[in-house]
Amino acid sequence: MARERATALLVDFDGVLRRWDPAVAAGVEEEYGLTEGVLGEIAMSWGLLQPVLTGKVSHAQWVQSVAEALTPSVGDPARARAAVDQWQRYRGEVDPDVLAFVREVRAAGVRVGLGTNATDLLDADLAALGLTDELDVVVNSSVLGVHKPAKEYFQAACEALATPPKQVLFVDDEDRAVSGARVAGLPAYRWTGVGDLRYLRAALAY
Repeated sequence: MARERATALLVDFDGVLRRWDPAVAAGVEEEYGLTEGVLGEIAMSWGLLQPVLTGKVSHAQWVQSVAEALTPSVGDPARARAAVDQWQRYRGEVDPDVLAFVREVRAAGVRVGLGTNATDLLDADLAALGLTDELDVVVNSSVLGVHKPAKEYFQAACEALATPPKQVLFVDDEDRAVSGARVAGLPAYRWTGVGDLRYLRAALAY
């Protein structure tokens, strides 16, 4: 039996719709005499990251915790905070090809949701990047209190899209999220770049 075509799209933010230039963090690390990659290593450590992704702490509190963890590497709390603040001022860039695809899909009548593990800064980021009106729904883990790849996250996303899981095509650049979506009953695709758009167009009913 042929698989039923998806009638809604759920896309990840970081790594799919938004991309990050690694040179920005590298430049901050060089300026402050830090080991290459240390900002991301500290910021993404699960003990610091999990609370902010589930709304237990704010983005501002998370930034402070990153600065505190960085202080031993810098030797001065104020200098550590300055480094983190400088790094955080960069909010990434929209992938123009993915945005064009989202617009194409929505113009064809397919609902598009943003499915992301994010902090309470997400709405401000979407506004700063000009994305506020580009999506039908935004499913933010810090608002839900549960993050990808939990089944409950994907259930909430499908409810927000008012579409059964088997008809929501999920796109993410992380294997764990893709696997979690499939467990929740969604057809899911591992994003590797704009070359994937041909497949995604074929998988959607429009």
